[in-house]
Formats: sequence, structure tokens, C-alpha cells
Amino acid sequence: MTIEASVEYISASANRFNHTAAASGSSLVAFGSGKLVALWHAQSPADHGAFATLSGHDGLVTCVKFIDDSTILSTDDTGSLRLWRNSNSSWAPSPKVQAHTKAVSALCVNTEAGCIVTGSSDSQLKVWKIAEQGDLQEVETITLKGRYPLSMGLAKLPQSGALILAVGSTDRHIQIFTRSENTFIPSATIPGHEDWVRAICFRPSASSSEPLILASGSQDANIRLWNIEAVTRPASTANNSEALSDDLLDAFEASLGELDDGEEGGRQISLKKHILTVKTGGDSTQQFSITFDALLVGHEAGVTSLAWRPSTMGHSRDTLLSTSTDSSLILWSPVSVSSGQNGSSSALWINQQRFGDVGGQRLGGFVGGLWTDAGSEALAWGWSGTTGNEIWTEVGALTGHTGPIRGIAWSSGGEYLISAGLDQTTRIHAALPTNKSDSESMLSWHEVGRPQVHGYDLVGIVSLDPLRFISVADEKVARVFRAPRGFVQTMRGLGAVDLNVDEETLPVSATVPPLGLSNKATSDAPPISISDSRRPFEAELASITLWPEVEKIFGHGYESITVAVSSARKLFATTCKATTVKHAAVRVYDTENFRPFGQPLEGHTLTVTRIAFSPDDQLVLTVSRDRTWRLFHREGSGYVPIAVDKSHARIIWDCSWAPDGQAFATASRDKTVKIWHSLHGNLAKWTAVADFKLPEAVTAVAFAPMIESNDRRMLAVGLETGNIQLFTSTDAVGWQMSLEIKNSTRFGHIDHIHQLAWRPGRQGKQHRQIASCAEDGTLKIFAVHGSVN
Repeated sequence: MTIEASVEYISASANRFNHTAAASGSSLVAFGSGKLVALWHAQSPADHGAFATLSGHDGLVTCVKFIDDSTILSTDDTGSLRLWRNSNSSWAPSPKVQAHTKAVSALCVNTEAGCIVTGSSDSQLKVWKIAEQGDLQEVETITLKGRYPLSMGLAKLPQSGALILAVGSTDRHIQIFTRSENTFIPSATIPGHEDWVRAICFRPSASSSEPLILASGSQDANIRLWNIEAVTRPASTANNSEALSDDLLDAFEASLGELDDGEEGGRQISLKKHILTVKTGGDSTQQFSITFDALLVGHEAGVTSLAWRPSTMGHSRDTLLSTSTDSSLILWSPVSVSSGQNGSSSALWINQQRFGDVGGQRLGGFVGGLWTDAGSEALAWGWSGTTGNEIWTEVGALTGHTGPIRGIAWSSGGEYLISAGLDQTTRIHAALPTNKSDSESMLSWHEVGRPQVHGYDLVGIVSLDPLRFISVADEKVARVFRAPRGFVQTMRGLGAVDLNVDEETLPVSATVPPLGLSNKATSDAPPISISDSRRPFEAELASITLWPEVEKIFGHGYESITVAVSSARKLFATTCKATTVKHAAVRVYDTENFRPFGQPLEGHTLTVTRIAFSPDDQLVLTVSRDRTWRLFHREGSGYVPIAVDKSHARIIWDCSWAPDGQAFATASRDKTVKIWHSLHGNLAKWTAVADFKLPEAVTAVAFAPMIESNDRRMLAVGLETGNIQLFTSTDAVGWQMSLEIKNSTRFGHIDHIHQLAWRPGRQGKQHRQIASCAEDGTLKIFAVHGSVN
């Protein structure tokens, strides 16, 4: 029997670092997502989103750069540096280089010169080159004397082979270094900004007559442009009067700057030329001047990134992209204006296009931005736009949880997948046809709703039916949500599923009141609709896809841990953090009136980590930190204890029932999975008929549904390292591992698997789908191919 797996969906978000993403010339976008480097073809007509995640970093990925279309350079917050090379569509990492003792905060590359510079919060810059054997080789170390580099740019000086390095750091100045031989030399300090310089970007000169332009963006919300050009006359011809005028100008500017920092006008625009001198060979030198050219004012908060539009045949004008924490992305371009009666003109930089939220409504704003598709598409973390003839329209981009994902659940019929994470959101993921006339093989998974944006970390979720779900968070309350009319219309319009409900009975939408945690239904507002021709954008997901909260369930004395729903969706159960028998009780409720069903299920002494109802709902299985599992049998209007076992040596993290209800599995930190079967049908006596040892702690387990009665049993096991293993058996005893999705593969998880969930229905014997969520912040859906009988 051959079983294979392929990834159908990867939900991953970009890290909140302004250098964490880069695009190649072929519009391949690489971005840091947790400790992973995720890859996305931005111009893929299938619109499949991220297609691979590269594992190899031990910390959060902070910077990513393309050296060429087949080589990626990435850094992380542990100070390490890594190269990735593409060979036959497989990205292989080079050995990890420990570049710095602290987090790498900035990275720049000059491919033509073969020079790489890293900057770290250890207050050092390091210069690297790629050796002949392909490894990174350190060339030089530069100390910044207590300043932390936040951004860097590297370019060649015009009409010269010398390199210029601009560094923005945790002071108000731009540090300029030049290298004409083997080492970088401090050459100038450029004042002007009033706060940290967070963005640096060079625009190379297109011809020898054009200057090299340096753009700098600061926490002061302003962007400054600087012209760098060769001094046409020898330095010896400079007359004393000009030097004197520069000294007088400096004194005048200093007198203007004597105001307090808090007063308007405390800092002025400097027109002083900064002179750089570089060697050109032998004893000869060449001078370059750096002069202030323009001040771009338009952002209302700190500038986070800058990027010059690639020079292509279709784009004749210089265009600078800037992003800010005010949730806006601005495109700046120069226009010619008359500057005198003699007909001369000069360039005035203006705001040509502005995108994003008016007034900065999006929390945190934009962290960074970049260009793709040869300058025809602009992207920012969580938002993207595409252009044609300079008429810009928003298009869908990648979305995902921004923290560990603790719970996932399929809707009752497998129509969609819903997830809950520590970023305090629940998200709905559905398969959408890329072309509605095509077959199901052309489906592409995307986030289509964000029904809950909460004030507490969400830790668990279950679906009651396609229109209702229950979530639990780091609070004492379980909350019930019901779909609004807009969700039903969106799912039908996008071709995901027609839920066949009476829409008039549903509220139009939901809103969150100021300082509130509960989504309130709004029925008197005009219908909020999303175009049938596209999926929701990030701003829509965060604002108009909320579901109204219809019920709160109280009962626990401490923060919730997990929630489970019965097979018939008539009951659900919850648990909370506990160190006593009283608080370790499992509470069961009905899903019609949300009232307690029988007495709490007591017996455990520590926190219950997972609950599972048997397929016929006659049994409830619970596992706990106290290393025991307990079984409760339904009698009348409640459940009573009938069995307990303490065979595991460590915490039991998860449990799952076999689809026939004759056996169940428990997964423990003691690196074992045990399969339990009742003795001669006696529900009070269970024995471990299989016990297999795993290489690492087991954190998740899930039996696959049986398509036919003679199918092999299939069990998915998630490990603490992120590996997923698939075991099959013809009976409850003989198990063998048939497949392993390792954390070293390009689509494996790299951290603690929190939950596994097989998709119900909508699949055949040769094609089953399983969803997984992990501590690494990614959610993935795998297709398992192959016969299992």
C-alpha cells in the first residue's frame, strides 16, 4: 500500500519586521513567517497562495533578500544567517552562520559587487561575501558605538567602482561609509531627521549624468531625498569664500535649532553639501557630494519602509513606495514645475497615489512594502495592489494568524475550516474555484472570514453546524456565534458552498461596540456585500466579516482550556485550568438552550487537556495533565464515570475515537501513543492493544473517518517537533507507519502540533484531507493520496 501526501493550503502571515519580505525578478515573494521562510508566487494564475515553507532558523525570521532568482538570504533574531538555493524546484539551505550575538535587524545586498552587509542589535555591522564554494565568508566588522542599525542601503557611487553604505540607526543621523579598496571607512554623518531612521533605499543612477538618489524614512513621519553625485571640479579649486559661506550657513542653522525639541521648527532643512572623498587608484582621489533634495510630507506616523520602483520599459517616471504605521501606502513621483521667468523648471515630488486606511484604523499599520511584477504591483504586509496604466485597484493577498494556532475545526459537513489562535482571532478558510466553470481540481484555499476578533487569546473552537460555532479563550466564558447574512451570501457568491438557509432570519452583520468584547448583531444597517468576483480583502476581513455573538456560557472558575462537541452536535463540553478536583471537572451543555447537561464530570486532579465524544455519543473520553484518562458513560440526562487508567508516564495531550467507536487512542508527552480496546465489550474494562513509541513527545492524534466498512484504520499523529506521522492498520492491533511529513520538508511544521482534524465528507478513498495547526503560527491542509484497504 502506497500513501503519499501533498500540501493543498498553507495559511501563513508575515512577521512584523520591515525587512522580512523580498521579491525576485520573477515575482517570487519570500517572507518570514515565524521561524519559517514562506514562498509565494505573486503572479500565479491559480492564486494558490503560499506553496512552501522553508525550515532551518531557530528564531523569528527578521530579514529576507534575494541575491538572484534562485538564491535567498535570510536572518533571524538569534543572530544567524542562512543561504537558500533552488535546485530542481527544491530549496536547500547552506550551513547556518552565527553572524551576530543578538538579533539581526538590517540586511542589504549589492549583487554586482558581491557584497552583503548585516546589522544587529549588538551594535555591529558585518560585511560578507559569497566564497567560491558557495559559503558565506566574513570580510569586515564595523562598530556603531552603541547605536543599533535599523536599516541599510548599499550602492555603487556614480562614475566609480567604489561602494557607498548608508546606515539608519537609533539616532537622528544617517551614517555614510565608503569602500574603494578593501574596507569601509566612515565618511559622513548626515543630520536632518528628528527621530530614528527606519528606512533606507538607494535609486541607482540610470546614466552618468544622473545623480545617485538616497531616500531615507524616519519615525518622524517624513521622507528625505538626497542627491549623491561626483564633484566636477578638483577639490583644490574650491575657494575660501564658498567654504566660509558653508560655515556661516551651519552657524545660522544652529541658531535656528536652539528651540526646544518639543517646539515646532526645532529642526530646519539643511542645504549644506557633505563631501565624500574616495580613492580611485594609486594616490588619486575623487570627491562626491551629498545634498538634500526634497522633503516628502504625507504620512501621519512613522515611516517603516521605502522601495524604488524597478526601472522597466513600461515605467518612465521615478516612483518611490513608502509604508507607515498610519496604515497607509503612498507612491511618490516627481513632476516638473516652472521655477523662473527664463523657462527653467525643477522637479517637485508629490503624493501620486495613497492606499490603505484613512485615519490609520488598522492596528499597527503597515510594517513594510515592496514591488513585484516588474513594478506593476505594490505589496505591503497584509495588503496588496495591482496596476494597469497607473489606475490602481486592490487585489487579494496572503493572510494568516500572527501567532500560534491552538484550535481548528471543520464545519459539520466539511464546507469550511475554522481556526482559533493566540493572535485573538478566529478565521474561516474555504476552497474557492479559481475559475467557476472549471472542475473541483482547480480549487484554491483562502481566508474568507474573520468572525471573531477578541480581547483574549483564543485556545479552542468547535463547529455546531455551518452557521454556528463555539470558541473558548483565556477567560472563564465560552462564546457562541451565529453567521450573519453577509457570510452566507459571500460563500455562495464565491462558489464555495450554498448553505441553503433562509437569509431573512439572519442578522445583516455584526459590530464590536467601543470597549466591548461581544460582537453585536446589526439588522437595521444596509447589507454589507463583497463582490462575487473576488475574495475578501484584508481590511474587509478585519472589519465586516464579524459574526454576532448569540450566547455566553459560564460555569468554570478559571480560564478555559479546550472545548469539544458531540458527534450529533447536540452536546458540547468545556474544561478550564485546574489544580484541584473541583476545578478539573468537565462541564457538559446542550446546544439548543446552552444549559448544563447532567452534573459536571469529576475525577481528574489537574487540568483536562482534551475531551472526545464517542461516535454514538454514549461515551465521553477525557485526558489530563494528571497522566490519566477517564471514561464516562451516558445514563439518562447525564454522564457517569465507568473507567480510569494511569498507564502513561507523562501528561496526556490528546485523544481520539476510532470511527467505529470500538477503540480510542491517547497521545502523551512520554513519547507513546496507546490504542485502547474494551475487553469483550465490557465498557468498564479497557486494555492497550497497541503501544508504539515515537521519537519525540506526542501532542496530537486523530483517527481518519472510514469511507467504507472494510477500510483500513488510519491514525494521524502530531509530534512536539512538528512532524506528522500516519499509521494504518487492518485491525486494532497491527499498526505500521505508512507516511511521515517531516519538519525538514518544504511544507512541514517546525514546532509543537496543537491539533489535527480530518475533513468530514466531500472526499473519496483515494483522496482525503487533513488539517493541522501548530505553535509555528501556520495552518496547513494536506491531501493524503492512496488506497487504504
